[in-house]
Amino acid sequence: MILHRSVSVLHFCRPKLVSQLKHSLASFASHASSVSASSSSPVGVRLFWLNQPRLRHVRAFGTSSTVSETKRSENDTFFAEEGVSWTSIGVSDKVARALADAGIERPSLVQAACIPSIYSGKDVVIAAETGSGKTHGYLVPLFDKLCQANDSGNAVSDINSKPQRRIFLVLCPNVMLCEQVVRMANSIRDSSGQPLLTVANIGGQLGWPVKEPDVMVSTPAALLNNIEPEKYRRLDFLRAVKYVVFDEADMLLCGSFQNQIIRLIDMLRFDEKLLSRAKGSSTPQNEIDLKDDPLLLVDSLDEEDIPGESNSEGEEDSEDDDAINDLPVKTGAGTGTVRIKDRKQWWKLRKIYERSKQYVFVAATLPVNGKKTAGAVLKRMFPDANWVTGNFLHYHNLRMEHKWIEVSVDTQVDALINAVNEGSGSNMLDNSANVSRTMVFANTIEAAEAVTKILSTARIECYCYHKDRSFDERETILVDFQEKGGIFVCTDAAARGIDIPNVSHVIQADFATSAVDFLHRIGRTARAGKFGRVTSLYTESNRDLVAAVRRAGKLGEPLETAFSRKRSFRNKLKKQRSLSKAGNESYAEESIGA
Repeated sequence: MILHRSVSVLHFCRPKLVSQLKHSLASFASHASSVSASSSSPVGVRLFWLNQPRLRHVRAFGTSSTVSETKRSENDTFFAEEGVSWTSIGVSDKVARALADAGIERPSLVQAACIPSIYSGKDVVIAAETGSGKTHGYLVPLFDKLCQANDSGNAVSDINSKPQRRIFLVLCPNVMLCEQVVRMANSIRDSSGQPLLTVANIGGQLGWPVKEPDVMVSTPAALLNNIEPEKYRRLDFLRAVKYVVFDEADMLLCGSFQNQIIRLIDMLRFDEKLLSRAKGSSTPQNEIDLKDDPLLLVDSLDEEDIPGESNSEGEEDSEDDDAINDLPVKTGAGTGTVRIKDRKQWWKLRKIYERSKQYVFVAATLPVNGKKTAGAVLKRMFPDANWVTGNFLHYHNLRMEHKWIEVSVDTQVDALINAVNEGSGSNMLDNSANVSRTMVFANTIEAAEAVTKILSTARIECYCYHKDRSFDERETILVDFQEKGGIFVCTDAAARGIDIPNVSHVIQADFATSAVDFLHRIGRTARAGKFGRVTSLYTESNRDLVAAVRRAGKLGEPLETAFSRKRSFRNKLKKQRSLSKAGNESYAEESIGA
């Protein structure tokens, strides 16, 4: 999901380093605009959070299944029951052996729940907490189905008949996640060490593969750039795609990705309708394809799929919804709406067609309340889809230890350095590799660079990862961090989907600006049944928000009770505050926004 967030900057102002750095860097100058720097301060490093009162468009989440009381062990909240194996949930012996060779002996709870549903052929929505095994949850059954289809096609084919091409398409919001999916897909290998299927990444500027792959992984923009200009490539590709996965679906279905994703879904659905019509027609299939170009005839959404104007439950119908545009009614070939004179007769039958593609949507956070949230859009567009919900979706992970530290301008650097040093302790080591891994999150690129400078000043080596670094730099940093461990300072560019095993500690140098960011950040630790620790630093401006989050954790409630919309949440708080406190907050916001 693309979120419109307030800017929270961890700012590093004009460092004037002197010869000595005291043990804890306890004495720092105050902000130059309000308090003059003390002459006795040994270090002229100043660090502060800047919270601008810009609106955050955060949807309330749908309720997930009730979290049962669970003993603190690695297995009971991640792996399926002892008697559940890959083959018992329908996976073929061939793929099960490949998984065992890759070190994946047993399915997780989420995998055991979603894999049979995907085998059924129905559309599936997998909404489960971070680190629950969702990627293998869709790779395993779709790999298996494609392998069986390929084996069957090769068995019946002869010299005069070419087996029908079948493509498994995975769409991801960014190139780094595409690379990760490709690596995980290539890790599923046969007994000879060769990948079971050929996998191609066309994300970014990689271009269209020369050889026809079985699995294609791409960002929405890269895919459209490769298929829209080439009509025959587009038609052949759409016909070949049989399985489509939308990874990080909540992000893809909202914000800047929304129109691209709806466009792709429309083209794929329209191809299904053309194929269904061709089967009942004497017209040759190729002739229908060339005449009915989906880029010309496709509607962006069926009428009932367009978010309506009727009120939905909850507070999500507030004026904040205006920030996300209504979904388009029609899409033309790059020029907007295209009207077709004889379309009326065809669209009378648009609901009656044989399905030939399967759609899978995967997300760790999936809002459903409110007419334009990702979950609500999915329920309208795919009303018959099976929903698989993780037990801890939107909840605090039971395997995670939380520490909350309120900081001020004078104490935040000490708190940050102490938290980093705690994360490097021997009790946090990954014993298998004898390394520790700590991720430190900041809200902006400037803040991440500031944290990096502060840690370097304290002689703590660290990596710095954000979108302004080149792709090669980011990839190298990720590999080094995974292999060597250490301190990984980053923005939310590393919070979604990036799977780094055995991260033992997550530190929020800046407190997250939304529920989605908070859940994805803390989800970098305590993954795949492991334990983890989270240290959140927050300022007075975050106090009420943190209190609501902590209260949800203590009561065992999902975080949607603490995070709805920023405006709605703020209005609730204002009703509870005293007039004096509300006045002080208003003054602070005006000063910051000035």
